[in-house]
Amino acid sequence: MHNVVFCIGLFLFCTSCFANNVEISVYGHDERGLANTMVYLLPKDPVTAKTALNMAIMDQVNTQFLPHILAVQKQASVRFPHSDSIKHHEYSFSTAKVFELQRYKGLQAEPLLFSKTGVVELGCNVHDWMLGYIYVVDTPYFAKTDIDGRAQFDVPNGEYEVNTWHPRIQDNTGELALKIEVHKDMAKTIIIPSKLLPSLQPFQNETDEFFEYE
Repeated sequence: MHNVVFCIGLFLFCTSCFANNVEISVYGHDERGLANTMVYLLPKDPVTAKTALNMAIMDQVNTQFLPHILAVQKQASVRFPHSDSIKHHEYSFSTAKVFELQRYKGLQAEPLLFSKTGVVELGCNVHDWMLGYIYVVDTPYFAKTDIDGRAQFDVPNGEYEVNTWHPRIQDNTGELALKIEVHKDMAKTIIIPSKLLPSLQPFQNETDEFFEYE
């Protein structure tokens, strides 16, 4: 009898942990896929969320932040390795993280801990055109969309809120949130109703930056 109860409990536990493939597509008002858009799934039940806190890297290459947008989970650490041969003075005055790093090549800074959720806008006091973002989320289920505007997730059964973000999206992203109930593989689409804001980057050297169109 005890073995039967144990097997039933084990079955229910495994069912709740079953991974489903969820595909989220993000399209603009012109029905084109929006690449490099942050997409993240907030589980209704935090217990279902696994931990994925790897060291992330925000580099500086050819006087630009690389990647232009970095997504990390709350409580993750980020290294700023500084691959340029010239001086940088990186900073952020964002609510989610305030810091300053003044360095030359070869001078390595300690990793920074990102313990608050939200957008961390990066700049450089030496090079005014340098602009980057670190987006901190309180979930392990996050990704940037590919060139076709798609993001893939493996998540267990449960209820989730799907959120999107990109600095050129001018709509209230909270109003774009999508509630989904996952119990099998599924695909959902989010359409950004308004035209994108103009790009603040005069040039890009990041090969996966596909946002340069109207």
